[in-house]
Amino acid sequence: MPIIGIITRKSKSDEGHYIDIIYDAIEKAVLVNGGFSIGIVPRYNYKSLIDMCDGIILQGGDEKEEYDIDIINYLYKIDKPVLGICLGMQIMGMAFNGTLENISNHKNKLSYSHSVKIDKKSHLFKILKKEKINVNSRHNSVLKNTNLSIVGISNDNKIEAIEAKDKKFFIGVQWHPENMIDYDFEQSKLFKYFINICSSR
Repeated sequence: MPIIGIITRKSKSDEGHYIDIIYDAIEKAVLVNGGFSIGIVPRYNYKSLIDMCDGIILQGGDEKEEYDIDIINYLYKIDKPVLGICLGMQIMGMAFNGTLENISNHKNKLSYSHSVKIDKKSHLFKILKKEKINVNSRHNSVLKNTNLSIVGISNDNKIEAIEAKDKKFFIGVQWHPENMIDYDFEQSKLFKYFINICSSR
């Protein structure tokens, strides 16, 4: 069973204490697709912890941290399989000369919010085997540009998926596939493929 490291995000408890969290839905998505997850608190010797893992998930969240770009650069350098989700995807793009722009129409609680067109020459298309998918949407900003390959575009022309074509698995998606696995088989395929790649290391 491959070990999937999930980079924790800062949060606060109800009592106001600072804590580091992993989202339940991501942990479940890893488990049901054949992986075992551990949390990586990146402020403490993250490289040795990443080296112990077969793959890494960059969670969504509210704020970019000072160590995020360093983590992305390290993961890219050692060619560790990486799945970036929402903010995690945005930081992947920013690590490769990307910038963000604010938007006001991509945050809601719908099961399906909008469609995404997938580049047929991409790794992501190889995984999903669909040129058009429907996704959820919970973000207030999007990538404006990046040097990574842009492989998914929303129906209103916003960047929704990126990847490094020269890596085994270095993919970021703007939506939250972990919240869709119970009702959308395509999103389960994304996690399943990621876990399988991690298993083969």
